Amino acid sequence: MASENSSRSTPAVGRLAARVAFGLALTLAIALAIFFRGQIDVAAVEDWVRAAGFWAPAVYMLAYVLATLLFVPGALFTLAAGALFGPLWGSVYALVAGTVGATLAFLIARYFAANWVARRGGGLLRRLIEGVEEEGWRFVAFVRLVPLFPFNLLNYALGLARIPLRDYVAASLVCMAPATLSYAYLGYAGRQALAGQKSAIENGLLALALLAVAVFVPPIALKLRRRKKT
Repeated sequence: MASENSSRSTPAVGRLAARVAFGLALTLAIALAIFFRGQIDVAAVEDWVRAAGFWAPAVYMLAYVLATLLFVPGALFTLAAGALFGPLWGSVYALVAGTVGATLAFLIARYFAANWVARRGGGLLRRLIEGVEEEGWRFVAFVRLVPLFPFNLLNYALGLARIPLRDYVAASLVCMAPATLSYAYLGYAGRQALAGQKSAIENGLLALALLAVAVFVPPIALKLRRRKKT
């Protein structure tokens, strides 16, 4: 009987040890990324990706996915995407990579590092879970449109909320698009300005207009929705 109990507990212990090791590795990787964050800027990302030549889009997206997991600001990569690939393809690459990174963080939190996320989430985690339980995918859509919470931590924290993966991915993909497009346009306008092109001003103003829409329209819509409820 004792041998049966020990054999049953062995897989559980193994899973626990694997999760602890995974959490420690993730913490170390994030700590290193934060320590070297000062060396990561738009110019550094551009130089590194350009060096990849034909594989530049793939290298860029892989780097963005890793950056999302390691708490490196995604805005740097979205600005670089606009400068490297133009506003259209830059937006596509950044949006795909950002969504993949956000999805991987969501899955890591849900299946491998729940305790690690819970310890770091604090009050943020409680508010997110309450919001998801009340609004479902609409809450995810709102926090993607309005950057109320840190993007990287949000990805992990939402993994502990009761929301289907498909709803999380769909809401993230669609609602991150406006900000992604505006930042890509900003990066593109910045590259044009450095090259002395006259269209830089027009593209810069367009990017600011898109960013303003992405930031101010969702809160107004939320207020109107709450008024209708009351």
